[in-house]
This record gives sequence, structure tokens and C-alpha cells, in this order.
Amino acid sequence: MKKFLDKLFLRNDNLKEASKNLRDLSFKTPCLKIFEAIESFSQSSEIRYVGGCVRKSILNEKIDDIDFATNLEPKDVCEALDKNEIRYYETGIDYGTITVTIDNYKFEITSLREDVSTDGRHALVKFSTDWKKDASRRDFTINAIYSDKKGNLFDPYNGQDDLKNGVIRFIGDSEKRIQEDYLRILRYLRFFLQYSKKKHKPEIISILKKNIFGISKLSKERLINELKKILTKEVLMNLKNDKLSLEIIRLIFPELKYFNVFFNNNFYKKNLLEEADFILLISLLIVDETDNVDYFLYKYKISKKDSKRIKNIHDFYKEKITSKSFSERNMNSIFYYKGKDAIDDILNFKIIKSSKIQNDLIRLAKSYKDKTIPNIPIKADILMKKYQIPEGKILGEKLKKIETEWVNNNFRISDNQIKKIIEI
Repeated sequence: MKKFLDKLFLRNDNLKEASKNLRDLSFKTPCLKIFEAIESFSQSSEIRYVGGCVRKSILNEKIDDIDFATNLEPKDVCEALDKNEIRYYETGIDYGTITVTIDNYKFEITSLREDVSTDGRHALVKFSTDWKKDASRRDFTINAIYSDKKGNLFDPYNGQDDLKNGVIRFIGDSEKRIQEDYLRILRYLRFFLQYSKKKHKPEIISILKKNIFGISKLSKERLINELKKILTKEVLMNLKNDKLSLEIIRLIFPELKYFNVFFNNNFYKKNLLEEADFILLISLLIVDETDNVDYFLYKYKISKKDSKRIKNIHDFYKEKITSKSFSERNMNSIFYYKGKDAIDDILNFKIIKSSKIQNDLIRLAKSYKDKTIPNIPIKADILMKKYQIPEGKILGEKLKKIETEWVNNNFRISDNQIKKIIEI
């Protein structure tokens, strides 16, 4: 009896903490404005937190995304927001989703719905006012927990118990759920790695592998967005001991070759990995001497900005690394011509990839931490006035040579050096 009471009070304490977290979310962020806008629309209108923010409140985790569900249809949601002068975008209105921005916060409001038909990628939906039916079309029990603004929970599939016991359970038939949206294969792996206290059920792994062909139906953008959620400290730290999850992730993303880089690291490298953003983590997984990088960037349509960062790392390491590769002269050249991100990425990539602690590279990386890219002190007007060089092609060539000499000399250049270049 004592053990039972201990468990009961522990659970109550956890729920009290969850309710407090949700109340704080309501009253310490702009969420309250959304509640007031929807609840004042009509006598029957309701809105609740749902999904990740509720799950994270229960587990006392950091909340980084806030989703709502409402029994209003999208057109009525828009009307309610307009009345209260709240900015929104119709980002997924066909599926009942409106994105709201208030101050620096972004929220998604989705109307209760039923999925009439699905093809593994898209769904034909019918809007509803039935909270239980909305819950029944969600993927996992731990994502079908709703809360009002005061932290009162509605949990039709006992997701709280599954969270407590470390169980990742599909709602309804698991294969049907996956075939409705094949992204759920990756979502299952992510949640399993984050929260599970059990072993994989062989029948679930069999279903995942059987349906893995469906991944090809998904947009590359959705795959990359899910991959970003997988490449986090919480997930990666558990991946080492979960060969089945790692096997399936590699089947889906064959370009990700070097997961071992995340395992068995020293303290310094662990800290670097925790601070690393998605682009550096991806680079650690794909950069080698082959065309793997080019294929990955093309296949997943990575943005120009992010592609540039990955290519900078790839271009540096595809050449033979010598003692001169990390010289002050070479590093300054990269710093000046390619920017601070490039120098940070190149050095951190090497430090993390190395089997031993690279103290020299660590010191070098720290030396660039507070540096700003210098401006060349020699301008065109100085050369034109002092050396009587007319504006035109020759002036441009002289300036370029002076800049190269200045960079190669660690951002120093003497009058004599300039004069020699002018007189050539």
C-alpha cells in the first residue's frame, strides 16, 4: 500500500508541476491573448494546448514550440484573430492550421479535424468539434494530450502514463498510422530515442522496415525538418546504444555516414557538439573525399547560405591536409575571404573529428572568437593620388595584388611592399 501511495503522490506532484508550467506558459507569454481571442468568439468556442508543449510541460523540459487546437473552423479562427488585431498567416489552412506571430513568439493554431483520406504524404480533412476524434487521428499517445490555459489536462489515450513509463505507443493500428504519413517512421524513432525506457517491439521494427519505401513520397523539406529534431543532444546520446534505430535512420539517409563521430567523445568535444548547430552536425556526417556532399546538397535542396557553409568545410578538407593547412597565414586568408563562420566551422570540424585532443587547434579557434574581419587600409583614392595611377583596369589589378600581399602577411603591409607592387 505504501509503494502504491508513493507512486500516486509522485504522479500528483509531476502533474502539479506540469500544470504550473502550463499556467506559466499562459500568463507569462502572449498565449493568453490567443486564448482570449478564441474563447470570446462565441459561447461554445474552445482552445487548448496540444502536442509537444504539453508533453514537455509534463516532463519539465524546455518548451520551444507552442501548438494549439480549437473547435473553431479556420475561417472563424481568422475572424477571431482579426477582431483582436492579432497577426497571422494562413500557412496550412487547407489542413486547418493558422500561424500566429505576437512579439517574438510564433504559434500554430489547428482546427479539430478528422482525416477523411490519406496517401502517406497529404490528407483530405474534415473539420470537427469532437476533441476525442481529433485525438484519435494523432500519431502517438504522448502527443494527444491537451490542456486548457490553467493546466487542466484532457488525456483520452493515457499519454501521461506512457510518458511516465517510457512507452512510445501508436494510437490505433501502427501500420495504418504510418501509411497515413510515412514521416511517422522518423517521428517514432525520435520519440523512442528521447523517451523510451523499453526495448523496441520486434513487430514495430518490422512494420517500420516494411514501409520504409514510403519515405520517398515525402517532401525533402519535411525530411530535413525532422532530421533537425533528431540531430539534438537528447536524441544522439541514446543513438549509440540503439542499433535498430541507427540502422533505419541510415536506410532513410544513406548520405549520413559518420555517426560514430558523436560517440565516445572527451569532455571538450562533447561541449562543442552540444553547441554545434544543424549545419556543422550535418557536415560532420557527410563531408569526405567523395561527391557525397554535392549529392546531399542537391538531393535535399539546402539553402544557398547553408550550402556555402558546408561547401567551405568540404573544399578545405578535400585537399591534402599538411602542416601549412592550419598556419596563421592560411587561416587568416580563410577568415578574410570566407568569413567567421567558415573559420569556426573548419576548426571545430577538425577538433571534433580528431581522435585526440588538439590543443593547438583549440587555442587557434579561441583566438578567432572575438576577432573581426579587418578592412584593408589601402584604398583606390590613395593609389590614384600618391602614385598617379588613373582609374581603370590597372588600378584594379594593383589593388588586388596589394590586398593579397596584405592578407598573406597577416594583415600587415609596408610602404616599400606597396611601392614594389606599384612599380612592377
